[in-house]
Amino acid sequence: YNQIFSEHRETHFSLPSAPETVFSLGTGFSNWKKATYKDGGFQMHAKAEHHLNAMVAWTEYKRGVENNASLLQAMDKEYQKKVEENRQYIKTIADVLLCTATQNIAQRGHRESEYSGNRGNFLAIMELIAKHDPLVKWKMEHSNAKYTSHSIQNEILEVLTEMVRNDIVEEVKQSQAFSILADETKDLKKEEQISLVLRYYYEGTVHESFMHFEHADKLDAAGLTEKIVNSLQKYGLEYREQLVGQGYDGASVMSGRHGVSARIQSQAKHAFYVHCNAHCLNLVIVDTVKAVPEASCFFSLLQHLYIFLSGLYVHQKWMDIQSVLRVLHDIVKENNGDRCVEARGLLGQIDLNFIGLLATFRRMLGDTKFLSDMLQSSSLDLARAVDLIHALQDTFVSYRNEAFFEELWTEVLDIAQQCNISTKSVSKRKPKTSTALHGAIVTSTIVFCPILDTVSAELERRFCKSNCDIMKGIQALNPKSESFLKDTPVLLFGTIYNTDLDDLKHELHQAKRILERKKAAGMKNLTSLLEFTVFLEAEVFYELFRLCKIAVALPVSTAAYERSFSALKLIKNHLPTTMNNERLSDLGVLNNFVVDKLTEWQLSGLIENFRGECFYTFDSGVTKHIYTLKVKR
Repeated sequence: YNQIFSEHRETHFSLPSAPETVFSLGTGFSNWKKATYKDGGFQMHAKAEHHLNAMVAWTEYKRGVENNASLLQAMDKEYQKKVEENRQYIKTIADVLLCTATQNIAQRGHRESEYSGNRGNFLAIMELIAKHDPLVKWKMEHSNAKYTSHSIQNEILEVLTEMVRNDIVEEVKQSQAFSILADETKDLKKEEQISLVLRYYYEGTVHESFMHFEHADKLDAAGLTEKIVNSLQKYGLEYREQLVGQGYDGASVMSGRHGVSARIQSQAKHAFYVHCNAHCLNLVIVDTVKAVPEASCFFSLLQHLYIFLSGLYVHQKWMDIQSVLRVLHDIVKENNGDRCVEARGLLGQIDLNFIGLLATFRRMLGDTKFLSDMLQSSSLDLARAVDLIHALQDTFVSYRNEAFFEELWTEVLDIAQQCNISTKSVSKRKPKTSTALHGAIVTSTIVFCPILDTVSAELERRFCKSNCDIMKGIQALNPKSESFLKDTPVLLFGTIYNTDLDDLKHELHQAKRILERKKAAGMKNLTSLLEFTVFLEAEVFYELFRLCKIAVALPVSTAAYERSFSALKLIKNHLPTTMNNERLSDLGVLNNFVVDKLTEWQLSGLIENFRGECFYTFDSGVTKHIYTLKVKR
């Protein structure tokens, strides 16, 4: 504004840059009688050039303030636009990398130059997106910073992986009790890779989170122990106090007296070793087959049938015994040399005994498979696993009666009749048969009962660790157990893990009373250790809740790292065998183990964790302004 009014002097001043007039002098305009004259005062001043110039400048300034369109603000708005475009572009690249990682799709091509016919999956997907996204198209064609190089891909993958790992480590620290699952395997490059998985309880769920692959230089117990301990230290985990369990296979280097489990337990005294229950169940079947000669011969014949029918000249798919016999009869009719002779030999061994064993193992392995699948669940706890194993033992005991065998034998006879197999046994000495078996051979005493007895004995031997104090304590925290919340086993369990026994006694008493009141109020009965743990989390039971977290964190099986081995074969296949271990480990973490976590985050933290620079030029007349996107890692 070009005029200034002073209340103290009752004068009106012009701006200092105005020509010398009465308005610009030090005394200012004060002749108020002539202020409103047509030929003088304010009217004459309003027509002056310097006043008009001042008014134009004021109007422009006022418009600039109102419309937020000053040069600086316009530049800032353009800057914010560029920043948002850059962030959107980086997120698009991260989405493509995440998609290819989770779907086990190779990212790089053999030659990625502009003249290559196949530039790899990553660039191909980016070019496909560019056809539908103008921003991506402009960045890919005109920008100097495309963010598609190998090093940038690795850096983005590393940032995404670190986001996942940091979240997992934070959850483990809050849980204050975790177990480790570890084993090693060879990749296609014949390099030994150690897989490390953490198991812990967090917010009502048991998690088994894959952490990394690491190259193993030494495969002895000392070398593997050093790798595992160094990894736990690298992640900042208090393994000496908070490591409560270890899960490995039964190899001596892992479970032996001087194996990995013993060495880690010497440093972390609470790290209870659990032999993979799914592996134990598999050993039960293997030992049973070895112990019963008829069963061993049966599976050997099955293996020969599979190899024969999977041969080069046989393409017909088969699902049941009738289809197998049809294929064998067709091959016999061909009179095709060795194949014909081998087919006749196999046909001659498919008799009533074979059908009986087939029906027997179909029942037994069907029940066993259900338990095997359950044992591989990441949410299963040891208390529930013991219940399932006892249920399988009871099932096999119930099979050892005439009613079940009568049902099984009827099924065998039906299959034999459908396959045109004779139901009469061929023997030099006629066996004495029971009238209840309707002329059947005494398979129940020769094969059926020994198989059942051997399976039951092996189950008892392999899973006898349920008698130790830790397992008794876990069962005492299981609402379905007869020993639920009994003082003695819970207190013994608490002693092992350095619990304040006085507080634990009071909490046990209060927990029983609260459960009784809740049930009286209509609460449903708790059915699992995990449900009881979630129930305690909402109440104030520090020591009891801690013991429950330890109980559910103890490993049941090692299926988690077996899944990581399956992913390893898909990630490092015959094409990308030269990838380094860091990239392999990052892709392993970003595989299907953590897809849900990244979907929840929606890559919102990627930009804040990613470190890079991207330069853009804005040309305004003779002025060049460089916009720089700098994002911290």
